[in-house]
Amino acid sequence: MPTIEPRVPTLKLRVPTVKPRARIAALGAAFVLAAATPVAAYAALDDPPAAAPSGAVDRSKPYVETRLFFGTERPDGGPPVTEKQFLAFVDRQITPRFPSGLTIHDGRGQWRDQNGTIERERSYEVILLYPTSEAPTQDPRIERIRTAYERQYAQESVARADALARVDF
Repeated sequence: MPTIEPRVPTLKLRVPTVKPRARIAALGAAFVLAAATPVAAYAALDDPPAAAPSGAVDRSKPYVETRLFFGTERPDGGPPVTEKQFLAFVDRQITPRFPSGLTIHDGRGQWRDQNGTIERERSYEVILLYPTSEAPTQDPRIERIRTAYERQYAQESVARADALARVDF
């Protein structure tokens, strides 16, 4: 007896095509948005910090919190930066520029290098706090710290993150 195979309906999917003009417009909009993002981020540092909740006594003052992320592996394959070397760098390069204080955290970092390879390494995070009114003076000091570490330890970069904070000591 012959077997009867059930008939399975086939679906025809229609994939909409994007016209070249629409594709160019979308790319242009994405470029404009990406180009404006850093400006918006720096503009946010000029905005006054949020007020304290109503009824709360606000003893704090507006500060900038800068976090610097220092990797310890060397892209040239040399030996990693040791804790002793890093703390000597802090003593020579960071403390003289920020004698009022700083915080150091040990960490494990991960990032994609300039060749596209994901690198994992021991790292250090240094947190600096300074009044917002001192930001124009502190910025070049921070950039000199980053450049010094990059040169001394053959690093591709030292990451930096700035944020507004309300601080009371």
